[in-house]
Amino acid sequence: MFSIREIIDMAIQLEKNAETFYRAAVAKMSTPSLEPVLICLANEERDHSQWFEKLRRVAQEAKAGGQGEEISSEALRSLVGDQKFSLAEVDLANIESVKELIELAVEHEKDTIIFYQMLQSFIDDPETTKELDEIIAEEEQHIKVLMKCEIEMVKSEG
Repeated sequence: MFSIREIIDMAIQLEKNAETFYRAAVAKMSTPSLEPVLICLANEERDHSQWFEKLRRVAQEAKAGGQGEEISSEALRSLVGDQKFSLAEVDLANIESVKELIELAVEHEKDTIIFYQMLQSFIDDPETTKELDEIIAEEEQHIKVLMKCEIEMVKSEG
């Protein structure tokens, strides 16, 4: 069984992994036009992890008040399927092109959105749901920004 706190911990780790990935990608890719985008994404991922840390504290207080909710590992697997979620295992040394980096980042952002949509089903507070909707919208915006960068890179190469 997973508690809501454990699921929030997973969300925090997702965001921290993404932040680390984007910051490391700045150094690895040395593409001046992509650098500000990657730094901006890293900063937003940091902000997201901080928001989830606040949510974790609220969840801890709720559990102390006897309101803990759990989900089985089978149910979690059925909700999130085979999504990879983690950029922690990615070795940037094996990424050979900006296109490959962007595709990997887009896939991560899509997986993150799926995870957060699943997380929403456990949140009863309308304000928290609204804030999570805003984070999902930012993740969707990350995808748009990354795809725009990919198009620009292809144009500049061709």
